[in-house]
Amino acid sequence: MTGNDRARPLRPTAFLMFYVMLGLVLVWIVTRSGLRTTPDVPHVTYTELLRQVEIGSVERVTLQGTSIHGVLRSPTQLPTAAGELVETSELEAELPAMGDPELLALLRRQSVEVNVIEPVPPSTWWTTLLGMLPLLALIAVWMYVIRRMRSGGEGLLSIGRSGARVYDRSRERVTFDDVAGAHSAKQELAEIIEFLRSPERFRRLGAEIPKGVLLVGPPGTGKTLLARAVAGEAEVAFFSITGSDFMEMFVGVGPKRVRDLFEGAKQSAPSIIFIDELDAIGGRRGAGVWVGGADERERTLNQLLSEMSGFEPSANVIVMAATNRPDILDPALLRPGRFDRRIEVDLPTQTDRLQILQLHARKMRLAKDVDLEDVARGTPGFSGADLKNLLNEAALLAARKDRGEITTEDVEAATDKVLMGLEREGLALTEREIRFLSFHEAGHAVLAAVLPHTDPLHKVTIVPRGRAMGLTKQLPERERYVYEREYMLDRITVMMGGRAAEELVFGTYTSGAQDDLFQAVSLVRRMVLEWGMSDALGPVVAERPRTNVYLGEGPWLGREYSEHTARRVDDAVEHIITTCYGRALSTLQLHRDGLERVAARLREAEELGGEEILALIRSTKTVTTAERPSRMAEVSP
Repeated sequence: MTGNDRARPLRPTAFLMFYVMLGLVLVWIVTRSGLRTTPDVPHVTYTELLRQVEIGSVERVTLQGTSIHGVLRSPTQLPTAAGELVETSELEAELPAMGDPELLALLRRQSVEVNVIEPVPPSTWWTTLLGMLPLLALIAVWMYVIRRMRSGGEGLLSIGRSGARVYDRSRERVTFDDVAGAHSAKQELAEIIEFLRSPERFRRLGAEIPKGVLLVGPPGTGKTLLARAVAGEAEVAFFSITGSDFMEMFVGVGPKRVRDLFEGAKQSAPSIIFIDELDAIGGRRGAGVWVGGADERERTLNQLLSEMSGFEPSANVIVMAATNRPDILDPALLRPGRFDRRIEVDLPTQTDRLQILQLHARKMRLAKDVDLEDVARGTPGFSGADLKNLLNEAALLAARKDRGEITTEDVEAATDKVLMGLEREGLALTEREIRFLSFHEAGHAVLAAVLPHTDPLHKVTIVPRGRAMGLTKQLPERERYVYEREYMLDRITVMMGGRAAEELVFGTYTSGAQDDLFQAVSLVRRMVLEWGMSDALGPVVAERPRTNVYLGEGPWLGREYSEHTARRVDDAVEHIITTCYGRALSTLQLHRDGLERVAARLREAEELGGEEILALIRSTKTVTTAERPSRMAEVSP
């Protein structure tokens, strides 16, 4: 947040203007209403006044404009205009607007003393002031709007300003100590810090300082935090803006904001410009995404390219940008002289996840039974933002239960919530549906426990969460970077375990295997098309990898193989799936007793740990050494 973003106190002149306007309004209201009423004198209708005059109760009256004030000869009970009955010796009434010519004659006949007072007309200056009151109000509103537009930087008068946020180095300094993991990225960025700290050391040797650094990685991996840490380590000005901030409905605003941003950075040099979500303005030109060369985004990109190429050697300004879509960026952005450095910020490894969890856990009260190493091992594929959210969810759960510290139970519940969603309460499941769920998850669990190339079993649950009715969770023993074919086949077999258990026990299938089948077929197709792990096709890559490795998607480039190869691919996928399914059936048949025990225990407890499941399988007599030679010490009787 910059100084402009913080709320400014209201100036004394604004207070004075407010009270002056309030006083004028009050005076105008009082003047319009007139001083016609006297305190504690009841107001009666004109008809009641005439009646009192006719019966001789009125002694004298005072006429002032349309107001009539009367004094009675003695206290009398009178009905007021509001319908109340009061005892009074005075009264007030209003003369009709059209007048009453018979009133004076009636007063003379009843010997009523009449006193006439001329109404005091308002002065000329006061009438003029009241007439100018609406104009003064409009002027005050206009002055307020102008001041807000000048201070906020978002109005019509400042529409060409960049709107970049300049971080206060004294209050919001971030260093590499605040960034856990990302060791490779830190090493690359350490050179950038040296460039900013002592540029002359490099220029003396004829080297040019890099003008641009592109941070590429999945969402939530800390690209923005790394950029701020570079500015904090180098102790330079940091201008932050997103790609969408350049865009506006008015033509030419985007390029003007780019120029304004770079002018401000040059004035504050040495400095860093950080553009988040660069793909919002840096997409490839002429790719059919935008219409024509006059598109506002394209003009903004052209201005950005021009500014990056136009840096003077002494400018000492480095542009950092972040994106998770490097595949769609314009090639002109990536050439040397613009974004010279491309730094990959990958998802954290197990060691990095542990450091990230320890960093966020500093501000939390964790119980002694919380093992952050197990949490890091059980969260492969989590980004730094996901891990922070996980610990925050655990803290919220602990606070909801009014605990003094965060326990392992809270962390496990938070992990399930992040992975599967909120627990679905109030589901009226029948006994048969619960049996289906228990045997389905027990099928996954038994295969994960007895097959030789699977990850260790962590826990199994049949508590519905989100769209999932249950979950079998495995924790990898280590971080995997190369996957063997046997590991893939065992993993697919575990995925088929739920459907195989349903067929083995009930002789039918349910819709509960939908996600399992989808995941299994997707994995098998990658084995066949991308990794050459099919005996039918051999070591052939029939399809190039996805263009966006971070989001798992990209523009479809068309099939690159013939119809004959497509049929062979389908046959190979079907063969692997049916083979793994048959293996799941035969393995569960061998361990039928263990399957029954695990399913029965699941129906009782709804959630089982990996050690308890292994203990249930050890107690059976159907485990064979041929099925699981590498883990017989765990599951043999």
